[in-house]
Amino acid sequence: MTDTWLIVGLGNPGPEYSGNRHNVGQMVLDGLAARIGGKFKAHKARALVVEGRLGIGGPRVVLAKPGTYMNVSGGPVSALARFYDVEPSRVVAVHDEIDIPFNTVKLKIGGGEGGHNGLRDISKALATKDYLRVRVGVGRPPGRMDTADYVLRDFGTAEKKELPFLLDDAADAVELLIREGLTAAQQQFHTARV
Repeated sequence: MTDTWLIVGLGNPGPEYSGNRHNVGQMVLDGLAARIGGKFKAHKARALVVEGRLGIGGPRVVLAKPGTYMNVSGGPVSALARFYDVEPSRVVAVHDEIDIPFNTVKLKIGGGEGGHNGLRDISKALATKDYLRVRVGVGRPPGRMDTADYVLRDFGTAEKKELPFLLDDAADAVELLIREGLTAAQQQFHTARV
């Protein structure tokens, strides 16, 4: 196995989905790609990828956006893990999370998928739930709105003002997770910030 990290930003392909809450994982990867100075290129595993290092002499990373719809993300993720010889414990899924408030980032390894079909498909394809997750809070749908309708909508006007900060926090969380480990990242991002 290599010392490479596979960081996957979940979302749906196509410009009509690019601003949706469900695509926040891919938005975070755009920020990480800018940090390492890379541009996404098509990969045979049905994904867009950027290879590089986080910082000078930093860890080697493969940033990937599956080219499939969210609920069938597992195929590209497992294909990329095989191609780059990355074990599941070095796979990081960056995704939207309705069970935590907007503007919040949480991290974990393994556990349930909380009804997230993209995570469920990745767990099935990797044959384990023991991969890392950077959970980007998008909040719960208002009233009786259907969850699918909510996550497939763009962020609201007020949210859009805060979104760059949330994306930056999530990218920082990915970097800290890879450099210093899950506990250090949780200690920084799970404490209430003012």
